Order: sequence, then C-alpha cells, then structure tokens
Amino acid sequence: MPSRTPEETFRRLLDLLRAKDMDTLADLWAEDGTADFPFAAGDSPRRLQGREAVREYLAGYPDLVDVREIPAVTVLRTDDPDTVVVEFTATGRTVATGEPYRLDYITVVTTHEGLITHYRDYWSPLAAASAAGTLPALLGALRTEDAR
Repeated sequence: MPSRTPEETFRRLLDLLRAKDMDTLADLWAEDGTADFPFAAGDSPRRLQGREAVREYLAGYPDLVDVREIPAVTVLRTDDPDTVVVEFTATGRTVATGEPYRLDYITVVTTHEGLITHYRDYWSPLAAASAAGTLPALLGALRTEDAR
C-alpha cells in the first residue's frame, strides 16, 4: 500500500465516513493503533486499543447517525510531520429520530506509513447525544455516576 500523508489519511477517513464504510475506515488504523476520546461520558469508551477495537466501535455508527456532508475541514500541520490537527464539522440526520445532525470536532491524528497510530478526538458528549437522540439516556447515566 502506498504511504499517505496524515492529511490524506484523514481525508480518506472522512470519505469512508460519508460512504458509511466503517470496515474499510477501521482498516486505516495500524494494527496496534489507538483512539482516545478525552471527553467521552456515560457508556462511551475513553480509549480504544487496536484496529479491531476501532472496528467494533464503528460497526453500529451508521445505525445512529447518517453523516451526509462534511462542510468544513481545516487541517493544521504541526512540527511533527506525522501529526496533524483537524477541525471539521459533520452534518446529516439522526437515524432514530430523523432530526438534523450537526457536530463540530477537533481531532489530532498521528500516522505512520499511511496508517493511524494515534487518534485523539475532542467532541462534546452532550452535543453528540443530543444529535443521536440519546441525550436523556446520557443524562440519566451521568446522574447515576454522580450518585455513587
């Protein structure tokens, strides 16, 4: 496989997200690559270790959110040629409710030989749950955690 730049790898990820090809999207990860979600809440994982964990995590994504467009993408290069910071917006529909979906992300992506070795995704769990129609469940889970 020819090597891609981090930006090319990320843009491929966005293409596959829109195509709802989660299996091929997971193939963009190195076998031992990680995905971190520092702001994850409720039942959402904070860290995925390895390509197969990423694949399992992404498998049901198209059943929750129908991403139709990525209208804004800004790629910021870093001092490390293998790492980029990407700001992007995803829009579409929430599958469960049919309501419009819009979420802004900031993602730090590190690649090696065209594969993602580390993916750190900063997104709002409240905005994501609202967009996915699962906000009441998330708030209930957070209340349960606070009660412990």
